[in-house]
Amino acid sequence: MAHKHPESVLILIHTRDRVLLLQRKDNPDFWQSVTGSLEAGENRMQAATRELEEETGLVVGNGLQLVETGHRVRFEIYPHWRHRYRPGVTHNWEYEFRLCLPEPQQVRLTEHLDQCWLPFGEARTRAGSWTNRDAIGRLINTE
Repeated sequence: MAHKHPESVLILIHTRDRVLLLQRKDNPDFWQSVTGSLEAGENRMQAATRELEEETGLVVGNGLQLVETGHRVRFEIYPHWRHRYRPGVTHNWEYEFRLCLPEPQQVRLTEHLDQCWLPFGEARTRAGSWTNRDAIGRLINTE
């Protein structure tokens, strides 16, 4: 198995007043935005575009514009996930993207159990990771 690269993307899919959260299969209490690691040879935009399509079926283009916010965070990889990375890798860089839709829509679930569109504040409370909560907070402050 190839080791994961310690860089990832987080994509907030939102409307003017709601954020889409997805329920993880491996932890049903954990709700999140679209996330995923960069693969070998990918840049951040390519990874975000791929993850968006893989996890939701949404395809960039035809009016759908994926925007990199320029915000990134570095976080510690949970010890129980470190075996996926090269020995000695303990931290990951996460790059933030946004996709604004005109209205909530059902997405195709491939890696998650369920989906919900929540008002910004409620989504921020429900999001399982601090990086996701902070990203939603930045979205709130730009609206």
